[in-house]
Amino acid sequence: MSVVLAAPIVADTALFRIDRFIVPAAALAAFSARVHRIDRMVRELPGCKRNLVLTQALENGNVRVLTLVEWADEATLHHAKAQIQQRYAAEGFDPQAFMNELGVEAEFGTYRNA
Repeated sequence: MSVVLAAPIVADTALFRIDRFIVPAAALAAFSARVHRIDRMVRELPGCKRNLVLTQALENGNVRVLTLVEWADEATLHHAKAQIQQRYAAEGFDPQAFMNELGVEAEFGTYRNA
């Protein structure tokens, strides 16, 4: 008779920040440049496990942009938010004003594994 030991269940502490944007075609170049700049910054932050920028062409000519960042845990997500806000303040960048100027619609959310 053999005994099989199950691996202990370890809680998954990862958090996923998923942001969805509807970007007018005329604003795509400016929006994409900013998103990729942020993407490069986020990749360097501690606790960033995965960072994706995805696009989907819409029938009306607009583009849906989705960003997905997997963070190791809640602490690294909060630290990253603080770092990003400090960077924006130093640059004088206001994300909401930027999106309003371009006519971008946004939805932000933080998710856990189900």
